[in-house]
Amino acid sequence: MFAPKTSAALAQLNGPVIETPRLKLRQWRGADVAPYTAMLADPGTARFITVDGKAVEDSMTGWRHTVVMAGHWAIHGAGMFAVEEKHSGKFVGRVGPWFPPTWPDFEIGWGIVREARGKGYAAEAARAAIDWAFASFEIAQVIHCIDRENIASQGVARRLGATRQREIQLFGHVADMWVTPRGAWTASRR
Repeated sequence: MFAPKTSAALAQLNGPVIETPRLKLRQWRGADVAPYTAMLADPGTARFITVDGKAVEDSMTGWRHTVVMAGHWAIHGAGMFAVEEKHSGKFVGRVGPWFPPTWPDFEIGWGIVREARGKGYAAEAARAAIDWAFASFEIAQVIHCIDRENIASQGVARRLGATRQREIQLFGHVADMWVTPRGAWTASRR
């Protein structure tokens, strides 16, 4: 790694940090490259969240995926958060806003490392991200683009109170767009 000169003034991204009972949603950092690359190297995970549905096989590709996550924040002022367990400090996934050009709407998406699944982390982090998105943006709804074969993510969407609205094309294949309207979300959070 290259160390900056002590006199250098380097850019700092100091985005929001959201804490839930068990998780911290925060900005991306260099230390996230290796665990995010490992997450995307798992074929079962990559199948649903990489553009081509293929596992990441090398560190440079993993680095590029991480830079896309951090770059979304730099360009749009928001993006998916890196998620870590509070008690261990371990990276456990990515959750939050995603709205690149041509995306169907303002999405809150999630992806959790295999070892941390089944603990409710995706829903816990997504709830916090949805709260933050509705507090920060003038949007009527958030969407969740979910592959038809991704039963686990469909379950998370249901736990969030989202409903399947319509079929969409996502990276060349059919997926479903689930919707969480602001009004319904606000009513459920009272």
